[in-house]
Amino acid sequence: MSEKLTRKEQRIEVIKRLYEMDMNRDFTDCDSEYPYIEEILEGVSEKMDRLDDTISDNLQKWSLNRLTFIDRAIFRCAVYEMIYTQTPSEIIINEALNITKEYSDEGDGKMVGFVNRVLDNIKIALKK
Repeated sequence: MSEKLTRKEQRIEVIKRLYEMDMNRDFTDCDSEYPYIEEILEGVSEKMDRLDDTISDNLQKWSLNRLTFIDRAIFRCAVYEMIYTQTPSEIIINEALNITKEYSDEGDGKMVGFVNRVLDNIKIALKK
């Protein structure tokens, strides 16, 4: 990765790495030449229980295990950023929706709507 990645490209890299880590059930390889990527990967790995509890608490009629690997990765990245970074929730949610549209949605908008509802609920719950 010799070229400089935009923040969006770095988020996509985080999602891909979280997807791979989840599939392999190994959240130990967090190394990256980009501090942002490394911070998010390490943070998600360290705070996984809290993140998964927060996501699970806001999944209505769903469980975390029913989500696809890519959707879990999107949620974990977004929720980590919402709790532990200064990035505004609106930006985080918008990026998560764009990534969902590109990597998870089947063209009918259902998954984008689902991710939007869940992340909005989490945003509201975190403000309380």
